[in-house]
Amino acid sequence: MKTDFRNIHIGHLIAERVEECNMDNVRICNFFSYSQEEVDEMYTKKNLCTELLLKWSKLLCYDFFRLYTQHLILYSPPERSGEKEVSVPTSLPLFRKHIYTKELISFVIEQINIGAMNKNEVITKYRIPKTTLYKWLSKYNSRIIA
Repeated sequence: MKTDFRNIHIGHLIAERVEECNMDNVRICNFFSYSQEEVDEMYTKKNLCTELLLKWSKLLCYDFFRLYTQHLILYSPPERSGEKEVSVPTSLPLFRKHIYTKELISFVIEQINIGAMNKNEVITKYRIPKTTLYKWLSKYNSRIIA
């Protein structure tokens, strides 16, 4: 299944990962101290609280938060041209701005290959540096990213 980074339905994605891992329902229920009905209800939720998402990430050995990071990379509003970005001091940890997953790279390359977007549109819309895009195309375009 192709991941839609614009419309993330976390419950469906968790259910898909549970199936991929062949995770036993008893183990899941014991891990969360929930009934099967409560677990099944989580699969229907578009959103889950971060504490639950963290627990699912640990149980299923998959970083579900990365899905939201990819959404931010692809769909956050562009910087306003001509305006200086005011850096507000923070006590929160700072992270690298762009973390590109294989799924994101595959998505971008596919958009170019099927003609949905050209290279300049990708660079402009998703703010991917030109050199990065061209490295991806030379490295990954000839093979499928697994």
